[in-house]
Amino acid sequence: MRDFLSTAKKPELLAPAGSPALLKTAVRYGADAVYIGGEAFSLRSEADNATTEELADAVRYAHDRHVRVYVTANILARNTDLSEAAAYFQELRGVSPDALIISDPGLFTLARKILPETDLHVSTQANNLNYGTFRFWHELGARRVVAARDLSLAELREIRANIPEDLEIEAFVHGSMCMAYSGRCLLSEFLTGRDANRGACAHPCRYSYRLEEESRPGEYFPIEENARGTYILSARDLCMIDHLPDLVEAGVDSLKIEGRMKTALYVATVTRAYRQAIDDLFKDPETYAARLPHYRAEVEKCTVRAFSTGFFYGRPESGASDGTAYQRNYVYLGTVEAVRDGRALFTQKNKFLKSGAAEIMKPDGRDVPVTVLSIRNAEGEETDSAPHAGEALSVAFSTVPEAGDVLRVPIKDAAKKD
Repeated sequence: MRDFLSTAKKPELLAPAGSPALLKTAVRYGADAVYIGGEAFSLRSEADNATTEELADAVRYAHDRHVRVYVTANILARNTDLSEAAAYFQELRGVSPDALIISDPGLFTLARKILPETDLHVSTQANNLNYGTFRFWHELGARRVVAARDLSLAELREIRANIPEDLEIEAFVHGSMCMAYSGRCLLSEFLTGRDANRGACAHPCRYSYRLEEESRPGEYFPIEENARGTYILSARDLCMIDHLPDLVEAGVDSLKIEGRMKTALYVATVTRAYRQAIDDLFKDPETYAARLPHYRAEVEKCTVRAFSTGFFYGRPESGASDGTAYQRNYVYLGTVEAVRDGRALFTQKNKFLKSGAAEIMKPDGRDVPVTVLSIRNAEGEETDSAPHAGEALSVAFSTVPEAGDVLRVPIKDAAKKD
């Protein structure tokens, strides 16, 4: 394949964790590093963010498995946030994360002072579009800068050629994309009172819109429609799994998966697929090239939108904003919390039935087909079905899973059972 791969640095695979439990899933399914939010100053305030004690436990868990943890503190801060942020950073001294992800210069300055031994990464929210900006943050003490999602590979190559060698470039390579410039959106606050720049985005870009001319009230004009409506602001999902050589050649040090609001099925599926792809690429580029259809099929085994390569190859292709219609290819049953007497204990996420088919996702890439032999509810009573999400279950499968395994059902089989 390409000669530069023989000397290129293997990029970090950075996976999302919307909760301490999802952090464990990301670690189990192959992440080199995980990013997670605390209870304050994170741009995903609706995620199941971790308390300081939970963060400390999560960091210990990850470090025991040689995985790095980056804590997000990437809101655009106001005056009232500064004293609280200083207290929060003091608390993080006892957590020992590998880095903080920050976008606000005021918070950056506070963190550098309070946590001098912790690396600082500059969030994509800071609009990092040129090598001058990258140098600016490096001079202030940043170890890494997250590239704006609006950059092309050609621009990333130019940035890499004009910044210090020890300054790392991180780039989003998979997941949902924001229609606003570097994520700085005002629609959510305007329409719902929820400030996207402070972690409370209501995702109004996913709403269905109609065009009305001022003098013709009630008369709506279609823009572009499918059977589900008009979604002129909603971007497709980003997917670069079949373009990894170009990212490596451009000098990207960390490949970032979006998804702190996503399920364990998404985290396990996408992290595992990128882990396989990166490892194959650096072990044998020809194997990677031959397996491109496999990687693409793997990342589609969860709820996704249509895929795009974003701005990496220039202006997004026509139709790149028709991505609201989700494709749901697998149903998430749950993540095994423990195994006792050959039975899997987990919290049910979707309906399934006794005698039905399921799959156990293994971190090594295997998907083990199983049959549901029996279901017991929280009271230990046998039942033929598990219809209610959130119920604690004890389930016997034809093959016993391990703690941490993600359970799923292909949508075709789920449909048969219904």
